[in-house]
Amino acid sequence: MSSKTNRLQEFRDERKVMNEKVMNLDHLGIKRFFNLDSNTYKDGALTTQTKELLGLVASTVLRCNDCIDYHLEQCANTGSSKDEIVEALNIALVVGGSIVIPHMRHAIKTIELLEEEGSL
Repeated sequence: MSSKTNRLQEFRDERKVMNEKVMNLDHLGIKRFFNLDSNTYKDGALTTQTKELLGLVASTVLRCNDCIDYHLEQCANTGSSKDEIVEALNIALVVGGSIVIPHMRHAIKTIELLEEEGSL
């Protein structure tokens, strides 16, 4: 396993552990928010695939690398192609401006990891 793969796997593992800790707080408002978030990405007027691409754009503009990694993984899981993902990242760049560039670099590293795994 390369060091790049370790970064992505570490993210997955940490996210799982910390989400469990958050849920173990047993706070109704937090549980409702997590449920709202999960339900938002289900098929509706927009497909789950489109919603994940939108999530990737929003996460990139908001400059959240953890969110970028999460949505890149979901984009891969829902069948987005690399070209579709790159186009979504271009939209994020246009909307967010040059401050988004470091986060695009992060996204490209994650895309490479997903490709190495065969997920994308």
